[in-house]
Amino acid sequence: MIESLLVANRGEIARRIIRTARRLGIRTIAVHSNVDADMAFVREADEAMEIGAAPARDSYLRQDRILDAASKSGAGAIHPGYGFLSENAEFAEAVQAAGLVWVGAPPAAIRAMGLKDAAKQRMIAAGVPVTPGYHGDDQSAERLQSEADAIGYPVLIKAIAGGGGKGMRRVERGEDFPAALAGCRREAMSSFGDDRVLIEKYILSPRHIEVQVFGDSQGDVVHLFERDCSLQRRHQKVIEEAPAPGMDAATRDAVCQAAIKAARAVNYVGAGTIEFIADASEGLRADRIWFMEMNTRLQVEHPVTEAITGQDLVEWQLRIASGEPLPLKQDQLSITGWAMEARLYAENPANGFLPSTGRLEHLRLPDTLRIDSGVEEGDEVTPYYDPMLAKLVSHGTTRRDAVRALCKAAGGVEVWPVRSNAGFLVRTLRHPDFLAGGVDTGFIERHQHDLIGPREPGEEVLQAAAASLLPKRSRDVWTTLTGFRLNAENDRQVAVDVGKKRYLVQTNGVPRTVRSKEGVIFLDGEAWEIEAPRAAPAGHGPGSGAGSGDGAIVAPMPGLVIAVSIANGDLVRRGQPLLVIEAMKMEQVLHAPFDGVVVELKACEGNQVVEGSLLVRIKGEE
Repeated sequence: MIESLLVANRGEIARRIIRTARRLGIRTIAVHSNVDADMAFVREADEAMEIGAAPARDSYLRQDRILDAASKSGAGAIHPGYGFLSENAEFAEAVQAAGLVWVGAPPAAIRAMGLKDAAKQRMIAAGVPVTPGYHGDDQSAERLQSEADAIGYPVLIKAIAGGGGKGMRRVERGEDFPAALAGCRREAMSSFGDDRVLIEKYILSPRHIEVQVFGDSQGDVVHLFERDCSLQRRHQKVIEEAPAPGMDAATRDAVCQAAIKAARAVNYVGAGTIEFIADASEGLRADRIWFMEMNTRLQVEHPVTEAITGQDLVEWQLRIASGEPLPLKQDQLSITGWAMEARLYAENPANGFLPSTGRLEHLRLPDTLRIDSGVEEGDEVTPYYDPMLAKLVSHGTTRRDAVRALCKAAGGVEVWPVRSNAGFLVRTLRHPDFLAGGVDTGFIERHQHDLIGPREPGEEVLQAAAASLLPKRSRDVWTTLTGFRLNAENDRQVAVDVGKKRYLVQTNGVPRTVRSKEGVIFLDGEAWEIEAPRAAPAGHGPGSGAGSGDGAIVAPMPGLVIAVSIANGDLVRRGQPLLVIEAMKMEQVLHAPFDGVVVELKACEGNQVVEGSLLVRIKGEE
């Protein structure tokens, strides 16, 4: 067994690896950026070493500094977690060349599956069905457009070296293809250093089905069944479950055996995930499920597989990297119950799921189920890394049991002043179509009004808000001068601002289901800011801030300006792209709100901007 392990990652996955390694008697070393020095995973490791500044390119992506830390700490192995360098074949080779154990896929397998076009050709040769599309070497814009036209719209442009939804665009019409291709290439180059793409037919009723596989150095490969990861926004998974709804035994066997073929085709060792796209327009059928890609690492959603199989996949990784055989044979693995995982993000669903940053002054996570989290109350959510706060993982006898437990847990989340998607998760889990298992990758977009639409505080929130603003002595009928009647409610009207909007509330008590702290009400995962009324409704008086109505374009989130396509004096048209901001692995394109001329340009490429800062001002045409 490995004796000492350096964890080349951060957050919840680093914490998870450290805890599993400790249970196995393995000494752990955490590396971290300067802003992560006080994070939980750093405190829990046996040793910690700072390797650079906050941007990942200056720390978690610095191969030389990680290897130097391994040498200085005496580590015998490196675990890359997921993300960052976990699928970097050059880094894996450098780790092995330094005489260290690489807790990951063989470099040759990473290369074979890392480029989507070559991977699909290899899968075709192995007899694994693949999605119709173009995977050729000719990367001219003309050839790509021609191939897309021939495939028929809608199509999906995907970065060959992509992953995690980066470098991906859905194109509905031929005239939209050039702009989508340019954006996809720019994002792919920024994220992966490779702007090559492939074109695939876009499946209109797509389900995202993936199979967990494991291989050992003795040549054995097993699967640990499938997961359904169809509930996504911007190609980022939100809720995952295992097993997949509607998957019968015959289809499961066909898909899992295809995953085994894929893993064997690249002599796979360690944890990997074979991802498939399914056309669910007629239910899940083996002949309508195609290979999409392979992730040559552990996945964020691996806890649902652990829940239904009773296995610790990080322990499997460490044992296999130590040269041990697979802990179990295929006939020793089975599915027990149903599991779900919801990703709790620091983001604002009502504002296009833009990341939310700041100090977690108040954080309460449920204790009724498994929680994998990298943050604690008082930690800072920075713009440098993925905004995931925690993974909420439920397990029950049936799917409905798992949904019920997960919904209750999400509803009990309290986060402030950082915004979270907990309320969005609750509404999703309660949606009739989700409860019926009718989920595909377009679910959120199709139901966005129900899931994301404007939220009004219900009676429970208003009552709690009003009660919290009443002076304590006014709740005592013997000291208040408002009068009372025997056997009647002690009610009175109170004006209160909730979420920057004024309400007049007839009070009748504090609902038991509502939780609160000073200035905030929590209910069903939502956080409502409350305050006593001012002279004018909050947010509507003079000086309340500039917006697109006066031609001011402000930063919707803190981030890096990566593209500016205008200059002072330029004429712009409504909807025209002006600039692009990148933060937390996501691009945000800002558009002109109306026809006009650029009269003030504050932003330039390479600038780091804060949320709310003025970027561009446009004067409307006279």
